[in-house]
Amino acid sequence: MPYHHLMPVDANEQRLPSAEDEARFRARAEAARAQCSAEANRARRALAARAPGPDADLCAVEGALPVFPGTLADQCRELPGGKLTSLDRVLERKLYDIDRADIQAVTDGSEDGFLYARGFIVATGSDFHDAVASDPQVAMPDAECEEMCYFFADLYRERFGEFPETGPGISRESCSNAIGWNS
Repeated sequence: MPYHHLMPVDANEQRLPSAEDEARFRARAEAARAQCSAEANRARRALAARAPGPDADLCAVEGALPVFPGTLADQCRELPGGKLTSLDRVLERKLYDIDRADIQAVTDGSEDGFLYARGFIVATGSDFHDAVASDPQVAMPDAECEEMCYFFADLYRERFGEFPETGPGISRESCSNAIGWNS
């Protein structure tokens, strides 16, 4: 039986990542972020803690974006397929959960641009992701991290020649979260 059939299911019959998968995702991401400069990590934490509005300085955070995915890839490249799939499932869920019209109104952008903006939100860290999910005004216009959007799926494809089957019944693509786009 494929692993995704053993995952918990929410009220909409969508499969959810396990708490263990979430913890693994967070630990790996934080370990990679620790390799970024102290200035970048201060700026990243400040984004989550600041008052809503576009007045944040993104330079330090955006400057760390090339370091973060490279370090994360080094940590994860040799993981077994099941672990990469689990990490991708968590990433997909995080992107899906913030696929909402109220967040897109702040970040702006086309469908692809909004996916990349959500990639930035996830790449910046759980505190920022949670802050944006709670108050979309905390999001930043024109901040993007395209590389994060299919990060673990791309690592899986590099190793195994195909994309992983995550099985959650959701999509990370923009405008796919019907609840987030109901007016």
